[in-house]
This record gives sequence, structure tokens and C-alpha cells, in this order.
Amino acid sequence: MDGMTPPGERRFGQVNWMGLYTLAQRETLRFLVVWTQTLLAPLVTAGLFLLIFSIAIGPTRGDVMGVDFLTFLAPGILMMTVIQNAFANTSSSVVIAKVQGNIVDTLMPPLSAAEILLGYLAGGVARGLMVALAIAAAMALGLGIVPQHPALALVFVILGGAFMGAVGLVAGIFANKFDQMAAITNFIVTPLAFLSGTFYSVEALPPVLNRITHVNPVFYLIDGLRHGMIGVSDSSPWLGLAVCTFATAAVCALAWEMLRRGYRLKA
Repeated sequence: MDGMTPPGERRFGQVNWMGLYTLAQRETLRFLVVWTQTLLAPLVTAGLFLLIFSIAIGPTRGDVMGVDFLTFLAPGILMMTVIQNAFANTSSSVVIAKVQGNIVDTLMPPLSAAEILLGYLAGGVARGLMVALAIAAAMALGLGIVPQHPALALVFVILGGAFMGAVGLVAGIFANKFDQMAAITNFIVTPLAFLSGTFYSVEALPPVLNRITHVNPVFYLIDGLRHGMIGVSDSSPWLGLAVCTFATAAVCALAWEMLRRGYRLKA
């Protein structure tokens, strides 16, 4: 038995690829088995947003940044839907496991904190990507919007899924009850998504609100995707890429530390 790793222990630097793959697969199958709720419903909601805005103010709203209002609005709706679904996937997975008492099934296998983090994020990013592809296809068919910079748009979608997936993981670890999770969603996540240039150009805001918006990472996610989709944006997409990468790394580091310490996970 000399030189062999005892069950449940890990060699330093060794990656448990099978465990990581299994966790990522579990998190992906979680939303695929209920695809009408996790994939179809966001598509319908995004369509309703566009329809309502088109009926309510579309005909009377002038161009925004040189494009018609619905064309300007569509990428913001797409990113908002992506981040909401990525957040929901990771946060609900952790909270449900904690409430049902089966979080131990994730903590007991020989998985490092980084592997658990990546496994959960894989599910959040996969759900965000699938939602994005479905909405982008509908936008192309219904509005004729074809990505002008598809690689850049894809990068921002992945960053959006990873950022809000990590935020959802942090929120799920922190929350011990569903009402705590609801409070985080209602008072933090929803304002971040809605007050980030989804429905308007930030150039129309008063100076104070404009500066506040520019410290919101979600603004850069929406603005960067808008540039990738229709070629216009309020700020440089490269600045947005840097801000979003830094913000994603910071939240992932926080989630990793919480997982490593077992914060609110271990009895």
C-alpha cells in the first residue's frame, strides 16, 4: 500500500477529472430534465419583453445610438436573461441541497474546492449559453439581428454566465433558507440586472447615476454583448472585457475560499 492514496484523500496537485466531469454533468442535467422551465420559459419571457416594449414605446421611441430602439434593446434582454439563468442554476442547486440535507453528497467525494467550483460553474455557463443561443436564433429570425462580432459576443456570454454563476454560488452558500435566497435575488441581483443599461443608454443618465452605473460589472457585460451583436456600445468593449474578467476572477476567488473553508456548508 506504500505510495498509494488512501480512499477519500488527495495527492497535492492531482486533478479528479472523473469527479469534476460527474459534478458538471449533474449540474447540466439538472436544468435539461426540466427544459420547459429552464430553457423554454426564458425564451418566452425575453420575447414578451420585446413585444411589450415594441407595442408600448417602440413606435414613438427614436433611434438610440444610431439604431432603432428594439435593435438596441434586444442584446440587453439577451444578456439579462443569461445572467439570471446562470445565477438561478448555481444558487438553487446549493440552496436546495442544503435545505434537503444532501449537500454532503457533494462535499464527501474527493473533490477539491476548485473542482467543486468548476463543476457548479459548468452548469451555470452551459445553461446561460443554451438560453443565449435560443434567444439569438429568435432575434435573427424575428428582428434580423445577426452578430457583427460573433467571437466577442460569445466571450461576453461566457463571462456573463461565469460571473453570475459564481455570484449564485456565493449566494447559495451564504443562504440557509429560501427566503434568504429570495432576498438576495430581489434586492441585489435584479437591481444589478435592470439598472445596467439594459433598456437605455447610460449617456441619458444624470452624471451621478452615470458614474454609479460604470462601477456595475453587469453594465459592462450588457454593453460588451451589445457591441458584439450590433456594433454599438456606451464604452470600449476592451475595457468591459477587462472589468468583467477581473470581476469574475474576484467572485470565483471568494466562492473558492468559502468552499475551501466549508463556510455555512459543514455542520
